[in-house]
Amino acid sequence: MSATLGTILHELEPTWKILVVEKRSGVGEESSNAWNNAGTGHSALCELNYTPQRPDGSIATESAIAVNEQFQVSRQFWTYLVTHKMVPNPQSFIHASPHMSFVWGQENVEYLRSRFEALKDHPLFLGLEFSEDPMTIASWAPLLIDGRHKGEPLAATRFASGSDVDFGALSRSLLERLSSAGARIMSDHRVTSLTKKPSGEWLVSLRSEIGHTPSEVTAPFVFVGAGGMSLNLLQKSGIKEIRGYGGFPVSGVWLRCDNPEITSRHKAKVYGKASVGAPPMSVPHLDTRVVEGETSLLFGPYAGFTPKFLKYGSWFDLFASIKWHNIGPMLAVAAQNFSLVSYLVNELLATRSQKLQALWDFYPSADPDDWYEQTAGQRVQVIKPDPQKIGVLQFGTEVVTSADGSMAGLLGASPGASTAAPIMITVLERCFPDRIAGWKKTLQKMVPSYGTALSDNPEKARVSQEKTASVLGL
Repeated sequence: MSATLGTILHELEPTWKILVVEKRSGVGEESSNAWNNAGTGHSALCELNYTPQRPDGSIATESAIAVNEQFQVSRQFWTYLVTHKMVPNPQSFIHASPHMSFVWGQENVEYLRSRFEALKDHPLFLGLEFSEDPMTIASWAPLLIDGRHKGEPLAATRFASGSDVDFGALSRSLLERLSSAGARIMSDHRVTSLTKKPSGEWLVSLRSEIGHTPSEVTAPFVFVGAGGMSLNLLQKSGIKEIRGYGGFPVSGVWLRCDNPEITSRHKAKVYGKASVGAPPMSVPHLDTRVVEGETSLLFGPYAGFTPKFLKYGSWFDLFASIKWHNIGPMLAVAAQNFSLVSYLVNELLATRSQKLQALWDFYPSADPDDWYEQTAGQRVQVIKPDPQKIGVLQFGTEVVTSADGSMAGLLGASPGASTAAPIMITVLERCFPDRIAGWKKTLQKMVPSYGTALSDNPEKARVSQEKTASVLGL
């Protein structure tokens, strides 16, 4: 997120000074790191949580269309980066990987068929395929069918030009370019406080992680893109817009396979249906991952709990975030989400054999010796104040901005990095309303559809998708 915002700002205002403060010794080592997330170019092509079934049996598609529209903006922005040689070749961070949904059981098959019918004619979902034929599904992803009992009701959808994205590599490329263009990157530095000065500027107090030397900088605008720790930092700033917000941390574990005999037979990201109470980032999926040119398979993630807000965070992160103004919303969410608590407890108590059983549901002939555990990244779900329910657990991402536009921060998780470009453009619109009109032409060079919706123009959607697919190798 921060790398994307810095890149866009530098294109809009090349003379502005940009400082990036990073607690770790390298950038993109937390949520953006390739092994800390699924790498799915989240576009609602395969993620079933974006298309819930209504009580009358129909499929709600609004969220899926909105997320796909956002992802098209990111695709356009990445295409601009590649064509203007602002990042290395696209294969350095993105690879074609079909996106599939896979279900079993008659009720789930009927749901997936209804979902397909609801989406297949939409301009952003043209090309979506559906099949209940095991032979066809095996031709798409053979591991799903190997060893499966005959006669079991199955169904799958497939979108051929999906993507696998290494957001860590993309972050590093963008910040390397920003650094070469004059931006200052301060790694191994922690932000200790954010104080509003009478002049309206922010005093940002820092401390070196090596030697603990203190320092200070002033800035007229601050973006807090600190992953799970954004909540705590925004609280330190004292902006009233963060009052009532809380965070619920969820950790994760993958099962990973590097055996080339297995990885060569699975070229897709395959998502299933979530367990009752599971947060969206815990939807089970069997994924192709390409990191630094090497292909692996990931299955999971298995959810867990730790009070840390970062993978390399403190055991006191959650407790430090509890304030008088967010206790009510946090308690309300706890009371309203017993199914989530029950799900997390079951996940925490799950044995290796139980984790393997979930894998065998997807890949019946999986050999346990081919799979080992790898810790995924830490996510902090947003707890948001609500006038009716006191507090609600909000899935997705949440932008918080101060009234005067001098500070913005990002909370939440999936779809996250996949929608970084449109979310950061939203930050600009909120924080620089007096400049946005003058920036419009440059923004439209970076994102040709800026100011319009591809969903409303099938021909424009087709042209955009074809161009971005060609440039990005999808």
